[in-house]
This record gives sequence, C-alpha cells and structure tokens, in this order.
Amino acid sequence: MNKEVQAQENGVQNDIHGRIDQGAERVKQATSDAVATSKEKFERAADHVEERVHHATDKAAHAANRATDKVSEATERGRAAYDQARDRADEWLDEVREYVREKPVQAVGIALGAGWLLGRILRR
Repeated sequence: MNKEVQAQENGVQNDIHGRIDQGAERVKQATSDAVATSKEKFERAADHVEERVHHATDKAAHAANRATDKVSEATERGRAAYDQARDRADEWLDEVREYVREKPVQAVGIALGAGWLLGRILRR
C-alpha cells in the first residue's frame, strides 16, 4: 500500500506539475501577447506623435518664412519712404538756399521773426 500511495502521490504531483507548467506557459503567452500589443500601440502612438511634430514643425517653418518675407517687404517700403523723404528734404533745402540767395534781407528778417516767436512759445 505504501507503494500505491506513493505512486498516487507521484501521479498527483506529476499532474500538479503539469498544470503548473501549463499555467506558466499560459502566463508566458499572455505576457508575450500583452507586450506585443503594447509595442504595437506604443509604436502607433509614437508614429502619431512624430507625424504631429513634423506637421507642427512644417507649419512653424512656413510661418517663420512668411514673417521673414513680411519683414523684408516692410524694410523695403521703409527704405523707399526714407529715400523719398530725404529727397523731398533735399529739394526743400535747395529751395530755401535759393530763396536766401535771391532775397537775403527778407530771409534774415523771417529768421529773426521765427526765432523771436519760437522763443516766446517756449518761454511759457
């Protein structure tokens, strides 16, 4: 009987060992499946993030290029306005010089009157 009991115990142990091994295999398979699924999800998420970052970078570069173009245009317009104002000032100065050459006494009188008036205005 002892041998029979021991044989039964060995059989039960083998059965338990088999079940444990099967359970371990199921856990390993489930873990592998979960890891594979997680890897796929993370890869998709990473691809999505990468795509969005590239899209945002392209938009930022486009906006920066547009801003640079606008600044260049504004600079050119400013330069043209400056040149035009300088030309007008040079023309006006030439006219004033010509007037002073033609009528020096009147020019001095106008200058004295303007200086006196400016002094009165600034004194207050």
